[in-house]
Formats: sequence, structure tokens, C-alpha cells
Amino acid sequence: MGILEMARGWESKAVADQIEEGNSRRERGFKGRVSPEAREQQERLRSLLLSRSRVLQQLDRAKHPGHRDTLLKGLKAIEKEIDEVSAKLPDGSQ
Repeated sequence: MGILEMARGWESKAVADQIEEGNSRRERGFKGRVSPEAREQQERLRSLLLSRSRVLQQLDRAKHPGHRDTLLKGLKAIEKEIDEVSAKLPDGSQ
């Protein structure tokens, strides 16, 4: 590989880095424009998704039928709340 090819490679890398940095700045700018209420809903959704993940892990390990039933009821309640919170988000997504 000659010096010219190496220079082009570095130039391409620099351009790619600049594009990525621009995209990152744009994303940060959009996040800054989110209302406090929407931000709170996003945090609530993240928390619910984490809870859902934990319950699913517990359900995977649960052996006792009563414990499994309790976990399934909890999972159903969490999923219902996830749907409600998702519907309140500006873009309606998770």
C-alpha cells in the first residue's frame, strides 16, 4: 500500500468520524428537546422493561406452581403498564 492509498484511508476515516460526530450531536440535540414529562415516561418505560426482564428470569427458574402464578400475574401487570406508558410517549414506541 502506497502513501497515497494510506492518506485516502485516513481521509475516509476522518470523514466517517465527522459524520458520526454530527449524527451524535443531532441525537443529543433532539434528546434535549424532549419535555420533562416525556423524559419521565421514557425513564418509567426503561424501568418497566428492566422489571419485566427480571420477572422473566425468575419465571424461568421458578418451580413451585404458586410462585409461578404470582410471577405470571406480575408479568401481566408489568406488560399492561408498558403498553400504557408506550402509548403516552410522543412517538408511541418503546
